[in-house]
Amino acid sequence: MEQIADYIISENMIISDAIRAIDRNGQGIAFVCADGRLKAVVSDGDIRRYALKNGDFERRVSELANYSPRVIKNGAVQEKDIREYLFKNRITAVPVVDEENRILRIYFKNRKKIENKRELNIPLVIMAGGKGTRLYPYTQILPKPLIPIGDKTITEHILEHFAEFGCRDVTMIVNYKKKFIETYFSEEDRQDIRFVEEEEFYGTGGGLKLLSGMGQTFFMTNCDILVESDYAEIVAKHKREDNIITIVCAKKKVEIPYGTIEKDNAGRFAGMKEKPVFSFLVNTGFYVIEPRFLDRIPDKTFIHITDVIEQCVEAGENVGIYEVEEGAWMDMGQMDELEKMRERLEENGNNTLR
Repeated sequence: MEQIADYIISENMIISDAIRAIDRNGQGIAFVCADGRLKAVVSDGDIRRYALKNGDFERRVSELANYSPRVIKNGAVQEKDIREYLFKNRITAVPVVDEENRILRIYFKNRKKIENKRELNIPLVIMAGGKGTRLYPYTQILPKPLIPIGDKTITEHILEHFAEFGCRDVTMIVNYKKKFIETYFSEEDRQDIRFVEEEEFYGTGGGLKLLSGMGQTFFMTNCDILVESDYAEIVAKHKREDNIITIVCAKKKVEIPYGTIEKDNAGRFAGMKEKPVFSFLVNTGFYVIEPRFLDRIPDKTFIHITDVIEQCVEAGENVGIYEVEEGAWMDMGQMDELEKMRERLEENGNNTLR
């Protein structure tokens, strides 16, 4: 099975060795990385041009590498649009990179896709106890975790995303219409899920307290969101920073559809901006959490997880942030966003590059 490593070369590699590496992968391209981070690209076209200049093939790859490679930031472009991007830019392949320029996936013009999926074996907790009032009238009939997105429930989409990284130890915290949820997932051929029932509505923080016996780092996600990212890298950053909790945040741009007025200290006109765009980091509802975080949650108390996070900050604990692009986050918490998620997942399902 091919790995991303099959397409990686070092800038200190001799050009003749790089040619052999490109021949082996059969795609006419290799990516130059240092310390796991993308620095440049070498294509068979680069090699031909170098040969026409009578270049010495015993020199280093750095002599001919393109140090301004085209890349796609993780989540910035939907998968269905990447093939169009490749043809538009007349390139053989494009890597998808994370915030530290590590290659997560490589897409090829011939529809091939390569990615490394690291087995994490980290427990997953899904918060599924809320009433989902923003999705009325749907949730007056079905609990939010069972709302269909295409031919699957939102929860099944979430489970599939995490299963790709080996996360199959799943706990679902339930309350509203809990018997519907438990019955659905207890049917034959459904994934084995452990259910924890709230006695009252405890909120996203208070519900977690029911997991006080958790003995290792775990993922927690709301039941109405999907984040397309490298979950292994999220955990790695969480561990590197020794965080008690890491919040996965999406970069959100908001355009004001009017010209805005600026004033000076005296209240006079100081300038105007036409339809300004503001950028924010938005909490996606996806976290990596250490067990000691649970110690800060009071028993049988309604409390939001954000309030517990504030307490951690005040106590001097490390609270981390992992940023994803706006396009990597899908949220069905409101009716209009539900329809957008449905459309996007159906498009991805019909246009996935393989």
